[in-house]
Amino acid sequence: MLIWNLPMAGRKWEEEIKVNENKVRGVNEHNYVMIQALENGVTIFGLTRGADTKFHHTEKLDQGEVLIAQFTSHTSAIKVRGKAKIFTGIGVTTSGS
Repeated sequence: MLIWNLPMAGRKWEEEIKVNENKVRGVNEHNYVMIQALENGVTIFGLTRGADTKFHHTEKLDQGEVLIAQFTSHTSAIKVRGKAKIFTGIGVTTSGS
């Protein structure tokens, strides 16, 4: 479902559509992810936004440890290596089966 604000014109109209699409998808600066390590040595990588995706942060978790991370204007993706339970706004999954 998209929320369209049709009376707007030009660039402002396009910006409003993007803002509304992001609201519908739940994309905003407050998107958090919680990662719970299910084994020792789980590695979490933060990846940058932009033309070249690069690693900008790495964390290592041991079993039972929890990391809460946030998607920001600098972080576009998080990679999890190892067995962990990942909680997001759209559901829960397990990595490293």
